[in-house]
Amino acid sequence: MPLWLAPQPLVLASKSDVRGKILAAAGLRFEIRPAQIDERAAEAQAGPLDAAAAAQLLARKKAESVAATLPGRLVLGADQTLARGNMRFSKPADRAEAAEQLRKLRGRTHELNSALALVRDGKLLFDCVDTARLTMRDFADRFLEEYLDMAGRAALASVGGYQLEGVGVNLFERTSSCTSSGRWGPAVARGAPRSSWGTASGGWPWTHAPRSATWPSR
Repeated sequence: MPLWLAPQPLVLASKSDVRGKILAAAGLRFEIRPAQIDERAAEAQAGPLDAAAAAQLLARKKAESVAATLPGRLVLGADQTLARGNMRFSKPADRAEAAEQLRKLRGRTHELNSALALVRDGKLLFDCVDTARLTMRDFADRFLEEYLDMAGRAALASVGGYQLEGVGVNLFERTSSCTSSGRWGPAVARGAPRSSWGTASGGWPWTHAPRSATWPSR
């Protein structure tokens, strides 16, 4: 049963299957309205940005784009960027490009930046970006090909050619942080109206609010 009791569901400005599954697992009622933005143009207009700042910018732009068409609705945008030193990676266009990216990442440590932004009526209610440091195994080409066979189209759905929520986890030797998956529930809770959670007092639905939680000003 969804834990989202607002009159209208949350809007996810993404067509990502993984992001939808994360929200569903968190018990949130939502609908999908993919954002249509030119990501490269948005970055160019903003000027030089590091990978983490770029993820935060794009998450906000996606949420703002969809929120502009849905007055009064809470819209959640999300984005990921991946960098190894000064080298930035994008979603691979095909299997060959996915293999090329993974060869550049294997045996090395890279940073995966996962950003979220919650917007309503043009106002940014909450945003965050988490950076995870991940080290890939120094796997053989045969292992790489078998991974790509198993991953299928999922290898083309995320930067770097992998999804940690799926078979991509087998590519890694170690990680220094969790991905943003665990932040989605708290992020929406911080930015959403308290009434969305249906508590009698209008506060948190738990006995005590998390110590780190702060509600944005309205």
